[in-house]
Amino acid sequence: MDDRILTAPAVSFVEDLTRRFRPRIDELLERRRAAQARFNAGARPDFLADTAAVRSGDWTVGAIPADLQDRRVEITGPVDRKMIINALNSGANVFMADFEDATSPTWTNLVDGQGNLMDAIRGTISYESEAGKRYALKPPLATLMVRPRGFHLPEQHFVVDGRPAPGMLFDFGLYVFHNARALIDAGTGPYFYLPKMQSHLEARLWNDIFLHAQAALQLPAGTIKATVLIETLPAAFEMDEILYELRDHIVGLNCGRWDYIFSAIKTLQQDASFVVPDRGQVTMEAPFLRSYTQLLIKTCHRRRAFAMGGMAAQIPIKDDPEANAKAMDKVRADKLREVREGHDGTWVAHPALVSIAKQVFDEGMPGPNQLQRQRDDVTASAAALLEAPAGTRTEAGLRHNIRVGILYLEAWLNGQGAVPIYNLMEDAATAEISRTQIWQWITHGAALDDGRTVTRALVQQWIAEESAGRLPAARALFEAVATSEQLADFLTLPAYDILVKPS
Repeated sequence: MDDRILTAPAVSFVEDLTRRFRPRIDELLERRRAAQARFNAGARPDFLADTAAVRSGDWTVGAIPADLQDRRVEITGPVDRKMIINALNSGANVFMADFEDATSPTWTNLVDGQGNLMDAIRGTISYESEAGKRYALKPPLATLMVRPRGFHLPEQHFVVDGRPAPGMLFDFGLYVFHNARALIDAGTGPYFYLPKMQSHLEARLWNDIFLHAQAALQLPAGTIKATVLIETLPAAFEMDEILYELRDHIVGLNCGRWDYIFSAIKTLQQDASFVVPDRGQVTMEAPFLRSYTQLLIKTCHRRRAFAMGGMAAQIPIKDDPEANAKAMDKVRADKLREVREGHDGTWVAHPALVSIAKQVFDEGMPGPNQLQRQRDDVTASAAALLEAPAGTRTEAGLRHNIRVGILYLEAWLNGQGAVPIYNLMEDAATAEISRTQIWQWITHGAALDDGRTVTRALVQQWIAEESAGRLPAARALFEAVATSEQLADFLTLPAYDILVKPS
């Protein structure tokens, strides 16, 4: 597969992207560190004074392609052949092929994933299981979008001028180089989901990358389209500005709610007033999440961009009909909340959930989208976006975090990035919430509902009890990032060092 993907022209294209844009990526990552230092010193995120004119201005985003006008159900997953085929065939409107949180970034996964997408775009992809079952495309197919890695992740197998290339440029560059023309010829285009941005300056960089790629590949202006995931707390205060920076290329924003919870904990890590309860108690009804999703809808619709809802992570529970019925009821309730609030579409993690989400949105959204719902009733408030969720902390919740975090890391280190755990399809955001929540409880001496204080020693004891028989590297890494003195920015960075280390 390498020979087909890593051709000399493709390699040159990614090398050029790296030389042009890596210095700005470095600057933006340093800017993130400086912002976090201010938050750690007591500052809180807020709306920017120097971009007030953008927020108050009368402008809208550019034209949105026909095949992105109706996005009522989107399915996401990794870039393996079987997943790509099943997702494109699922009946969803959009499939987001994920090089980020749902893919363990082994060299094989990344390069084979690019080849799988090339085959899918050209209609030649097929797959045969070990049992002899054959999978092939069956039109009509979902519209394809691709999520490259975030700013922070390097690609250590692709070195330019003595340094690893940014993973985002590697993923984006290879995909757009090989497929932009084929996508246009097929009546669609190179469409992307952009993850984990923290500021409009990061959106500005992506816009410049798009402009350069379009010029280098001789694509018409505005060909590349993107949806930005609002999955960091700082980005929630810059949604107008992010839309503005990408206005010729952006089609919407998405509520990346699991990463958003992780980011809220990380951003406010030194704030003793923002100590969260058990993960299972932090629902979308929590004021800080409800405020963020409603502000996103209002902001997007004012700018004629789509407001995409969040992930339903449930998967079918085949051996327990009663438990399965309860899980599917949760999916329906979640999607009903989203369509009633004004979202233009939603995410699911499993093909079996497509029909449920589609039924809810078909009934609640008779048109292709809800851009006409302006949500003028929503008032932006920094205080509401920063309100700590209510609830309790329990031994069961802490032990659950430990088990899920270690199970996910074990799978990730073995090359699997989307993992069914306790009847939910989990990705890297799961482990991030688990370990930051534990770190927060230790750091602030949080009390469990039985009166015990969460300490490093207690957590280490429970990690030992919950990790018997698990991969030692997964246990050691989880313990390190959950009980460290300083909170690591991203779990996937030390995990990636283990992943690529020669065995």
